[in-house]
Amino acid sequence: MSNQLVSVALGERRYDIHIGPKLLEQAGDLLTPHLSRSRVTVVTDENVLAAQGERLKAGLQKAGIDAAFISLAPGEATKSFGELERLTGQLLDLGVERGDLIVAFGGGVIGDLTGFAAAILRRGCRFAQMPTSLLAQVDSAVGGKTAINTAQGKNLVGAFHQPAIVLADTSTLNTLSKREMRAGYAEVIKYGLISDAAFFTWLEANGKALLAGGEAERQHAIKTSCKAKADIVAADEREHGARALLNLGHTFGHAFEAAYGYSGALLHGEAVALGMALAFDYSAEQGLCPPDDAARAKAHIAAAGLPSQFSDLPDNQAVTVDNLVTSMMQDKKVERGKLTLILANGVGKASTVKDASLEDVQSFLRKKVAR
Repeated sequence: MSNQLVSVALGERRYDIHIGPKLLEQAGDLLTPHLSRSRVTVVTDENVLAAQGERLKAGLQKAGIDAAFISLAPGEATKSFGELERLTGQLLDLGVERGDLIVAFGGGVIGDLTGFAAAILRRGCRFAQMPTSLLAQVDSAVGGKTAINTAQGKNLVGAFHQPAIVLADTSTLNTLSKREMRAGYAEVIKYGLISDAAFFTWLEANGKALLAGGEAERQHAIKTSCKAKADIVAADEREHGARALLNLGHTFGHAFEAAYGYSGALLHGEAVALGMALAFDYSAEQGLCPPDDAARAKAHIAAAGLPSQFSDLPDNQAVTVDNLVTSMMQDKKVERGKLTLILANGVGKASTVKDASLEDVQSFLRKKVAR
């Protein structure tokens, strides 16, 4: 099938998301209109470089583009102040100029870190996103959120910095583990749950084929997810309103990630999946969501092989209600010391609840995290 195209309408900063197989082989031609000179610097991780690096090198060389590659360690721990310092130093050592294009070639970690480095290097360099994981292709590579993690929480230091172009090569997904695919699929589920009940129904029927490698199903899911995010970003780029809905499950999920020390024991998508299940359960408990809808959402999360309840997680004594609540209170949506949650009114209906009762959340978590 032909490649798909989604545009993010941000006026003079608009950009296109290209979706389809073998885009790495076309990367040189697609990037050339965005270059001030025939060179790019590619930031990637060791795993992506080994699996996909030769394809990208060939695609760039075919268009006469010189490329320098910076390879980082894989994993969430790379989104740190130390790695940001090292990356910006390497970019400066390579002579990257403000008008050059920096390419983020990898999953969400590489995209977030590289985008932030581009935002602050020489007070702002342009960059391109080439996401190689399902999670990055449907979510983190689109919308311009860039950040690193700190001891206090996830993504608490960062900047809004939109890419010049996004190339989502679906053939890169073929080298992902089943676990990584499932983790990315959590973000796909999110789009159905927040605003598109028909898409969620489609996922219930087609999610298994998507995870098994169906190209048509993957392209449809990625395009639908990107279109949903593009529309929200165009209307609320800096998350003053509707964009916050994209955080369904993330306030709970980020707290679990922090408890696991941002380690490979719990992937971001797995944490988001559990977070969405908890958000639906809490919404039902608060009388906001029909219990049948909460059960339906959790059933599909579980059917995808994702955690839908606390007992699905690896054992970790650091996961306590106090630790979770402390992390949640560091969430970027906290206002005047009050917790803001993205909750569900049903499948395909999410809403923002400000001044959420901390006592109710603590009581809810005590029941859910009971060992």
